[in-house]
Amino acid sequence: MSLVEQNKAILNRYMTAVNNHTVMDVLDLFADNFTDSSAPPGMPSGKEGFLAAHQVLETAFPDVRFTIDKVIAEGDKIGVVATGSGTNAGPFFGIPATGKTVTWWGVRLLRIENGKIAEAWGVFDQMGILQQMGVIPP
Repeated sequence: MSLVEQNKAILNRYMTAVNNHTVMDVLDLFADNFTDSSAPPGMPSGKEGFLAAHQVLETAFPDVRFTIDKVIAEGDKIGVVATGSGTNAGPFFGIPATGKTVTWWGVRLLRIENGKIAEAWGVFDQMGILQQMGVIPP
């Protein structure tokens, strides 16, 4: 299996766990020194930060699901463009639940080192989420 194929398998296992709400099952995918360079402010670093960020997401959108739209892989990097959706049934960074279903896009780039996710970057449509929640005007 090529390096790119191995990295795609890691990405697929990661995305499946996120969609199945079983991220605890994929902690072995992360390097001990994992860094999320785009973690939300106030989140712990490393694996703890990964878990904390997913806890925020799953609390706010308990039915959250992601659809992979595009995967680009080269060398030790793999990028994914995905569409997320979920019903806002819990607080989201201090904003009370609205009960509204929202859809957003996101981009995640992972650096894989020795078969483990060593570093991550990401951006997602925060403005679109807040507009669809009715928190800010369109």
